[in-house]
Amino acid sequence: MKMPKVAIVVGSKSDLPVVERCTKILEEFGISYDVKVLSAHRTPFETQEFAVNADNYYDIIIAGAGKAAHLPGVIASYTLLPVIGLPIKSSTLDGLDSLLSIVQMPKGIPVATVAIDGAENAALLACHILSLKYTYLKEALADYREKMAEEVLNN
Repeated sequence: MKMPKVAIVVGSKSDLPVVERCTKILEEFGISYDVKVLSAHRTPFETQEFAVNADNYYDIIIAGAGKAAHLPGVIASYTLLPVIGLPIKSSTLDGLDSLLSIVQMPKGIPVATVAIDGAENAALLACHILSLKYTYLKEALADYREKMAEEVLNN
């Protein structure tokens, strides 16, 4: 049986510390992933090539970007894979610019969007979507929620 695989794409190496929280969750669920640095503005051809071919390698894409944050939308325009946008907090507008850039996609090219720096939820949303195809993840997600509830109740 094929195992799930996630592509995590960020617009800059400076976004990688945020993404580490995403990869930690994916590892906890046993989901394979690749992390790539591509820019919608500085590497447009490489970004297009990645997105056009992504369905040959991945089940879902998490795309994190700051400032103008066009990366998730550009990727979504070239693939039918689900794309989860992860707005990265920038120094200019505390990530509000990133959030609005990602969430305001035009009709027909959806990008799911999580909170600013919401890397954990991006990974968990990916797990939920993947659980439709990889049903073993449903039990893992139920266990995760039970553990989370126990931690709250025991504190």
